[in-house]
Amino acid sequence: MPGTPTPLALVRGTLDVLVLKTLSASPMHGFEITCWLEEQSAQRLEVEDSALYHALNRLEGRGLIEAEWGMTENNRRARYYSLTVAGRSELEEQTAQWLQYAETLRGILTVAPQKA
Repeated sequence: MPGTPTPLALVRGTLDVLVLKTLSASPMHGFEITCWLEEQSAQRLEVEDSALYHALNRLEGRGLIEAEWGMTENNRRARYYSLTVAGRSELEEQTAQWLQYAETLRGILTVAPQKA
């Protein structure tokens, strides 16, 4: 379909920081996290459920997020994830690193080719 962006594969190692960013505003359950990421990326990122839940388990195991049961707007039981203090600190650190990495790549990829 013209005008529909092709979904991009997530770069290895980015999902954790993206989940932390998503949860920085408020607690969310898994489906809300996926929707938020896809919406913020203008549908260019496609988040697989299995990858998301592996990331959530990994982050919870590291003490960066915590979960508690709650009810969705549709009256369904779901686990709501929120950032811990350690998670906020990790988000700040990882954000700085990823932004520096992206800027470095941008500089390399946009340099004009020179003849040898």
